Amino acid sequence: MRNILIVAGKEIQEGLRNRWVLATTLLLAGLALSLTFLGSAPTGNVGVRALDVVIVSLSSLTIFLLPLIALLISHDAIVGEMERGTMLLMLSYPIGRWQVMLGKFVGHVAILAFATVLGYGAAALALALTGAVVDAASWLAFASMIGSSILLGAIFIAIGYLVSALARDRGTAAGLAIGIWLLFVLIYDMALLGLLVVDQGKIISGGALNALLLLNPTDAYRLFNLTGFASVSTFAGMAGLAGTAGLGPRVLLATLAAWVFLPLALATFAFSRREL
Repeated sequence: MRNILIVAGKEIQEGLRNRWVLATTLLLAGLALSLTFLGSAPTGNVGVRALDVVIVSLSSLTIFLLPLIALLISHDAIVGEMERGTMLLMLSYPIGRWQVMLGKFVGHVAILAFATVLGYGAAALALALTGAVVDAASWLAFASMIGSSILLGAIFIAIGYLVSALARDRGTAAGLAIGIWLLFVLIYDMALLGLLVVDQGKIISGGALNALLLLNPTDAYRLFNLTGFASVSTFAGMAGLAGTAGLGPRVLLATLAAWVFLPLALATFAFSRREL
């Protein structure tokens, strides 16, 4: 555990030195504040369920932004250090490769969690300072959105590690990372929508559709935040889907957790087999 925490501390220090933490926090806070006050317009009054509208807006922002940030900070975590020669130096100490992987993971998730909590929290604080009345259910939905956003970031950090452990150079890793982002965030849903239009309910059943949605972590994240709470699903226009999808919050959370574990385990295995 001590070795893992040492590596995590190293990653956090490098994040502070490279301005990753500051840049990510300011970016998330700026966009969240913009969406908070622009997104409250549909309510007609900032004090009427404004936080529920903010949750819908921030969930859409998170799907596009956090996976990209996570991949950018993780795609060269292994191959980059190997190219610079620092990985060989690190492994000359009494530390296992799995400890290096877990330490990096803890450090990068901590960076992303700090930026997410501070950035999105600033938006909620600004909304509260305007005198908006927010009930307990909305605060719970907002807290769940932040927690699941961190989990989504952890998923793509793990995927970035898998890319980094398999790629032979940083350029290849960067290209694969961008391709993965495009696949999960844009291409997959467009292809699924086209498939559903062509199928017209003849072959793809409700269970098959649920399985296809769970194969994309961004879809699981979207369903968790937009259908898990009644007030939010109403604003998101997904109240009907919430009642018919058959995917409860526990199933969606378990899916997100599995999406963290599997790529991280594969990345650790690939790194353990890789020659320095």
